[in-house]
Amino acid sequence: MARLTELSRSIDGKVAIVTGAASGMGRATAHLFADEGARVVVADLGAERVATVVDEITAAHGAHAAIGIATDVSDLEQLRTLVDDTVAWGSRLDIVVNNAGVSLPNSAFQPEDEFELNWARTLDINLTAHARLIRLALPHLSASGAGRIVNIASTEAIVTTAGLAAYAATKAGVVGITKSFAVELGRHGVTVNCVCPGPINTGMTAGIDATAKETYARRRVPLRRYGAPEEVAQMTLNLCLPASSFVNGAVIPVDGGMTIRHT
Repeated sequence: MARLTELSRSIDGKVAIVTGAASGMGRATAHLFADEGARVVVADLGAERVATVVDEITAAHGAHAAIGIATDVSDLEQLRTLVDDTVAWGSRLDIVVNNAGVSLPNSAFQPEDEFELNWARTLDINLTAHARLIRLALPHLSASGAGRIVNIASTEAIVTTAGLAAYAATKAGVVGITKSFAVELGRHGVTVNCVCPGPINTGMTAGIDATAKETYARRRVPLRRYGAPEEVAQMTLNLCLPASSFVNGAVIPVDGGMTIRHT
């Protein structure tokens, strides 16, 4: 039967970089993209951690489906190498998912040296790296004809937690650069969107007691549970589809309704 619609929901054959892809939402995104036919560059700290995810993907989809590039996203030259090596491997670059991030304690009452260190490190990884990778990837994304950038922020850009000043600031900043780059890059055929995950079961939340998680979810989340990394990855995928070609500058919470709940 012939299709009645024109826009594709396939990323088959696309080449994607996913940062922070060795665990959590990044790993889920890398897996999902590969499941949908994309060729995936797994970028994260630690060659062994990266290799583990690459092995998972290539075992399922073949050696052509993924490569790993150990990358410290806070280092400009390593980001440059990431883009260059991606294009050398895949002959193109269609999708960038800026997922890498850290959550370091950052309080108004911290000792000055600890505050300064954690503030600078958080900004370098959570915000500056996003902007740098977008700029480095832009010539290739523009040449793609349907370039897609998805920045992973957080609901901490909307509602905040005490003691995480730098994290909240950077996630609000991710929303800001998403909107700014979306306006600037649209004319080049590149869309820029942002996903704001809420309470998700990842390494960042692994240290929270299970009972505390359950209590929080009952009180704050209309769906009454924490989310799974793949539930975030599915939204990221949606924003990268050819069919999402008119979605640009969107900021989408994936939080079970947490940020809309008043009582």
